[in-house]
Formats: sequence, C-alpha cells, structure tokens
Amino acid sequence: MRGRRSVLGTIGSVALVLASLGAVTAATAGPAAADPCGFYETSSDAFYNHCTSDGSRVVIKVEVALAPDYERCVGPGMVWLGSASKIQGAYYTGRTC
Repeated sequence: MRGRRSVLGTIGSVALVLASLGAVTAATAGPAAADPCGFYETSSDAFYNHCTSDGSRVVIKVEVALAPDYERCVGPGMVWLGSASKIQGAYYTGRTC
C-alpha cells in the first residue's frame, strides 16, 4: 500500500506542477492580447497606439492606399486612423510635436 501512495503522491505532484505551468502561460498570454504599441489593424479598422508613460506627443506618418500619405501628431494612447482597407501602415517619424 505504501508504494501505491508514493506513486499517487508523485502523480499528484506532477499534475500540480503542470497545472501551475499552465497558469503561468495563461497569465503571460493576457497582456499580449492587449492593444499592441504602434500600428495595428483589426478586420475593419486601422489604429496607432502611442505607448508612453511620459505624456509625449509624436509625429507619425500614415501610409494611405491610392491617396497621398500624411503626417499626424498623436498623444498617448490609441488613435483610430481609418478603415483597414484604406490605411496601409503608420510609423513614428522620430519627431515630437
């Protein structure tokens, strides 16, 4: 009986370790699901998320399909740029505004 308890105890310990690894994976997957920094698209919309803790405003260049590209000053947080079918990308120009 003692050998059986030892095996069951070992199986329980392994299950606990695997469960805790799953919890760590789930915890680290959460922030990745948040809005990414910089340019990103959903199935219908294009956004630029200026991630900063200093309150800075930066100039981004917005690349537009079949129209002139333009620059825009954006503050911290997410900015809607337009339809994903019209906006091809956006990037930080290296300047503040």
